[in-house]
Amino acid sequence: MTTSTEITHISHPQHPLKLKNHQKPYNCDGCKEQGFGSRYRCELCNYDLHTDCAFAHSTTSHEFFKSCTFKFLTQRPGKCSNSQCKKCMRYCDACGKPIHGFVYHCKSKGWDLHPCCRNLANELEIDGLQFRLCGKVSSKCIWCKQRNPVGTVNGIRGWSYVSKCEKNYRFHVYCATETVNQVWKNGGNKGSDERLSIETLKLPLPVSLNRSGGSGGNSFMRIVKVFLKTIAGILLGDPTITLTSIFVELACKD
Repeated sequence: MTTSTEITHISHPQHPLKLKNHQKPYNCDGCKEQGFGSRYRCELCNYDLHTDCAFAHSTTSHEFFKSCTFKFLTQRPGKCSNSQCKKCMRYCDACGKPIHGFVYHCKSKGWDLHPCCRNLANELEIDGLQFRLCGKVSSKCIWCKQRNPVGTVNGIRGWSYVSKCEKNYRFHVYCATETVNQVWKNGGNKGSDERLSIETLKLPLPVSLNRSGGSGGNSFMRIVKVFLKTIAGILLGDPTITLTSIFVELACKD
């Protein structure tokens, strides 16, 4: 992906957008989803774009959708121009969340993908454990203990990362971003400079994950916390967050 420090974009033609790296959350004016860290920004208009939204391709494809061509649209398909209209709402087939702005849309099959979701890595290595991105799995998410992400519509299971080991760890993509977003909405780890860092966020740990101690339990918790921070960083538009920089403690749920 290009690393241009200044670009022009069809969604904001009146001013150039400059690459910024403010370490705090923002709302992307392209896809309307939460973002963090690096973004392309117009200071005059308070306009921000995820890097994935700023450099979206006119057409793309994905291996989970064979023989499908996705076209980039600046607003969701349909006759209604109101992005909040529930009757016309469409949902991302990767994370299960609503489409409110920029989207990759397959007209022939009706599939939709957020730009950041489209660019999720097919494989990740977390704490020495290999994870693969899967479109369809039968097991439950290790975080929410559900097959379908809580809060998404029926019929959309969303993508998951599944470990390549006998324990078969599975995490919803949806759960990673929603967990971080909820912490930010509730105040997060706000420092003296009013910034919020994804590396230092303390995530509420579900009781179901509060496993017994020992080396096995410690290894499990390390995988959970690193995974959540990594996926959230990718989907929030800040892929500069590296696994080795994430040394945080999860706050156990009371």
